[in-house]
Amino acid sequence: MQLNNVQLEQVNAQIQRLIKTDSYYGKMYREMGIDGVRSQEDFEKLPFSSKDDLRNAYPLGIQAVPDEDIVRIHSSSGTTGKPVIIPYTAKDVDDWAIMFARCYETAGITKKDRIHITPGYGLWTAGIGFQNGCEKLGAMAIPMGPGNTEKQLQMMMDLKSTVITATSSYALLLAEEINKRGIKDKIFLKKGVIGSERWSDKMRKSISEGLGIELYDIYGLTEIYGPGIGINCSEEKGIHYWDDYIYIEVIDPKTGKPVPDGTEGEIVITTLVKEGAPLLRFRTHDISRIIPEKCSCGRSYPRIDTIKGRSDDMFKVHGVNMFPSQVEEVLKRIDGVKSEYSINIAHDDEKNKDVMLLTAEAEGRVNFDDTEKKITELFRSLIGVTPKVTVVPEGTLPRSEKKARRVIDHRVQ
Repeated sequence: MQLNNVQLEQVNAQIQRLIKTDSYYGKMYREMGIDGVRSQEDFEKLPFSSKDDLRNAYPLGIQAVPDEDIVRIHSSSGTTGKPVIIPYTAKDVDDWAIMFARCYETAGITKKDRIHITPGYGLWTAGIGFQNGCEKLGAMAIPMGPGNTEKQLQMMMDLKSTVITATSSYALLLAEEINKRGIKDKIFLKKGVIGSERWSDKMRKSISEGLGIELYDIYGLTEIYGPGIGINCSEEKGIHYWDDYIYIEVIDPKTGKPVPDGTEGEIVITTLVKEGAPLLRFRTHDISRIIPEKCSCGRSYPRIDTIKGRSDDMFKVHGVNMFPSQVEEVLKRIDGVKSEYSINIAHDDEKNKDVMLLTAEAEGRVNFDDTEKKITELFRSLIGVTPKVTVVPEGTLPRSEKKARRVIDHRVQ
């Protein structure tokens, strides 16, 4: 999908603003002699921006406006190395809220709804993004934050929350708790807006059926405002994104070259009007594709497909590259197997080979020994690796109030 004339002008305006600053990218573009783009071809010659750039510019090297124009910062939740800090102007905050309100409206949420917000607050963009969008829409925000499941459920019942916002892991935990306690008839939820981590079809079904709600997959990342830059509609045929605020291209992650619309690759995002920390051609590492056809819902906003995973989520065992999404594809084909699983990879020094341990949950009605054999055989057939499989009862694996960590590599890196 190519830049339209308005977007091309917006990119040029961003470049002109940046090269007048002493910000990280302002200096870089001046040194490279970049002063604008005149065509799609020119645009595709611009250097990519990356999370490494943002770490190198820590703490506020990417800030492109004076301090007095910055009203807030947010930070990514990275656990290693320097964090990434993103400064926001008042307009950035308002633009983000407008996009988020659009997401709620796309999900059919109105001013009459009561939105129960469980993602974290603080440096992270999650909780406050959901709240700002809720207030911009005019609905009632119930700003719970994560954890304290007992209080979450009590408030959900007492305030008659109609919308839940959460990570998929925490939404599953709440669904299981509600059914375990037999209080589903006291819950008034109708819709769920779920984000922050990719989730499988089986997990989606478990949450939807467990809570009795419609689910919407919201997209975003801290570096590009936060969650709220896109969401699926009721047709469930991809994620609409707001192309008056961002431009999306998809590239081959190995070559960096754009791929044709409809071809899977890595999402690259350009912010068109962001003031505090504009980013041009930011590599997200998220894997998806642009859907070229118009959506049957009638909206004119373009779409990307559901996020398949991340290019840096790949792990290798016995010389075979694989992604968590491939593991989930195997599990969803086996009757009685649930969405939750964990993978542990280690090196057996005695045998001098890697060992992959796959633990999966299953319903009590199935034979665990037979299910283990089915998973092993299908895994070997579809992926080419034979894991050691253990099937455990539903609810055995730990649940997370935040993002679930499903692949743990114990090998010395």
